Amino acid sequence: MSDDTIRLVTIGRMIRRRWRLLTVLAVVGALVGYGTSLLFPPRYTTSASVLLPGAWEERELLTQAEIATSSVVLDRVAATLGRPGAGGSELRDRVSAEATDGNIIKISGTADTPERAQRLSDQVAQQFVTFAARLAGEDSESEASARPEDLRKMVVRTSRRITELADAADPGRTVESVQGRTELEKLRIALQEAMKKLDEADPVTNKSTMVVMGPAARPAGAAPPTRTQLIVAGALLFFLLAVIGHLTAARMSRRLRTEPEIAAALGSALLGTVDVPVDVPGERRAHRPEGSGVRARIRRLLGVDTRWDVPAPQASGDEASRHIRYRRVCARLRDRLPAPRRLLVVVPEGDEIARRAAEQLVAVSGGDPSPSASTRGYPRLRVVAVSVSQPLVPDRGTESGALVVLSAGSWSAAELAGIAEACVDGKHEVVGIVVAGTVRARPKRSAGTPSDDATPALAVPGHATGGAV
Repeated sequence: MSDDTIRLVTIGRMIRRRWRLLTVLAVVGALVGYGTSLLFPPRYTTSASVLLPGAWEERELLTQAEIATSSVVLDRVAATLGRPGAGGSELRDRVSAEATDGNIIKISGTADTPERAQRLSDQVAQQFVTFAARLAGEDSESEASARPEDLRKMVVRTSRRITELADAADPGRTVESVQGRTELEKLRIALQEAMKKLDEADPVTNKSTMVVMGPAARPAGAAPPTRTQLIVAGALLFFLLAVIGHLTAARMSRRLRTEPEIAAALGSALLGTVDVPVDVPGERRAHRPEGSGVRARIRRLLGVDTRWDVPAPQASGDEASRHIRYRRVCARLRDRLPAPRRLLVVVPEGDEIARRAAEQLVAVSGGDPSPSASTRGYPRLRVVAVSVSQPLVPDRGTESGALVVLSAGSWSAAELAGIAEACVDGKHEVVGIVVAGTVRARPKRSAGTPSDDATPALAVPGHATGGAV
């Protein structure tokens, strides 16, 4: 898989074969998320809105938002809430303000309870309005706020006096009286227009008192990230890390998958490939190494005792075609030997597919139809299991030579080189290599047809727990 493109079918196969492990890791991630939520208690956030009547430029609104979170306003809020030392940085981290559409300053407060968050937002809005009113000169003690009102009263009195003078004049009997009334009316109109322009030019009059648009709503839920979000995020993070870890390990795997690589690592010729039929429901059982103990049971429970990156077995031919493959391998093995002799069939420990293929080779070689003196028969084979961590092959005795049987994609070049060196130490020449693969078994056609699985019981050394994951 190290040279293949990672496809969705690969990810689907990995999830299907590793779903137990992925489930356990997701649960662990959820527990980590729950523990994180205990370290960071929930926070509640609510907002209060302040309306700024009149015409405001964007930069002026930004200035008002900065004033709402200034230290002067926050110190007053802290004093009102009974926390005189809590101003400055503490409340600044928990209070924010932003200018929105419609000349509205949105003030948000965050606290550990909904009630405190609501009270904090309301107090910040109220203190901001009070402080902004003082800055704008709307304090009742300010002279600047009293002068426009006095001017308005004077204009009203003048207009009333003009009306009295117009009524006292001769009502239209002479030309002079008509002209006088006209001049008085023009004067009144001019005063009204001047007062209107003064109102439009006065920022205090134009931008009247800010209004708090009702109390802040009590928050119904905690602000993100909530405890549920942390739990879900932890489970999802661990799941994704497990998937990425599996794919990365498969990409970096050094297990040999092609026949030329395997032959080069063992330093011998490839005699052929054979098929081992497996039932689809029993596919895991065919790839599963033997073993017992707590560790083996845990691995079996989590489903990590079998390879996940091995493709699903392809459909096989009939039993006769598979039997021909075994006979051809035995014939090639016979042709490579100068004389009939006994050989060891070396199988890596934990390679269940290779073990079944080796047993089938022993059965085929033992049933050679032509073991006469004129026609050389197949070599006699005996299966031995060799540990890949500490390979040890029996010394040369009645058997002189070794035939290595293994499955592709299960062992690295270093492990196969160790097996080859163990054969040399036992004075056995590696006369050939057989690669075993799995295929889906077909239903048996008749009761009289021999089965590949019905091989005679052989004396094979016990297998230790192992195998590739």
